Formats: sequence, C-alpha cells, structure tokens
Amino acid sequence: MERSENLYYASAVISGIKLDIFCTRKGIRKLYLNKKSSRLNTKEATKIYPDDPFMFGIFTQLKEYFDMKRKKFYVPLDIEGTEFQKKVWGELQKIPFGKTVSYKTVAEKIGNVKAVRAVGRANGANPIPIIIPCHRVIASNGGLGGYTGGINIKEKLLEVEGCLSMELF
Repeated sequence: MERSENLYYASAVISGIKLDIFCTRKGIRKLYLNKKSSRLNTKEATKIYPDDPFMFGIFTQLKEYFDMKRKKFYVPLDIEGTEFQKKVWGELQKIPFGKTVSYKTVAEKIGNVKAVRAVGRANGANPIPIIIPCHRVIASNGGLGGYTGGINIKEKLLEVEGCLSMELF
C-alpha cells in the first residue's frame, strides 16, 4: 500500500528512554518507547532532526515532562485506528496529570461497561503513549496491569506524575 503523505521520523533519548517519533505534516502519528532501531519500519519515512519543525516541538515538550515542568502536551495528532480505538484514546486524553483510572472506568465513560477487555486492547494499541496517557490506566484491583513500553517505563511515568503509590505493591 502506497502512502499518499510524507512520513518523517526522529529519535532521541530522554530520561533514559529511547523515543522514536513518526509524524506527518498533520501531526504526530506514532511514538515508540525503547524499540531497537532494527525493529522500526523506517523504509517509508524520512529521517529528520528532533528539533525539525515537522516534529512540532514534541521532543522539547517530552523533556519538559520528564523534568517535571510540563503536565499537558500541545502537539497536533494524526492518529490512525478504528472508531472504537479513537473513542478510547479520546477518553484517555481526559485523564488528568497525576491521576489514574481503571479500565472499567474508561469502559463506563465511553458508555459500554462490558467493554473492559476491549478497552484494554485499545489501550495496548495506543500509537502515541505518554502523549495519549495510557499509562494512567490501571487494573481495578490497583495493580499496574501491563504496558507496551514495559512495566518499568509505566512505573517511571507514574512516578514522574507523582501517582505511583507503594500501596500498589
């Protein structure tokens, strides 16, 4: 399948996490956490510098986030996903900095209390972690659940936001 738009990517290490970000002229499309470069599909993308205008200042905002100087991101997103996924991701963006909610709560907020597992799958398929804060969703029993970037990164993100409680362990 041929892309009708240009895709760009840049990489940087911030706070010990390797970030590979793909974007179009419309916005951020994908963010990978600690992926090995050999596993990234960069064939259809043009490599640019992290401070390139096509990156929309995302690397600066991420550095500010990890330095505890930013609570909200202001970058355009160019998300690809199903309507259900987009609905879940939209709900995730409403979770305030420093707060956590359960998968069940997200299912209730989107109007389908029986969709807890589907919410979990959509959460796991989130193409733009951190910016779309899927790390703020935890299990109903208070456990952290999983995280695409690894549970250690989820713990680090929750620690940055001050909502990692020792009661979870």
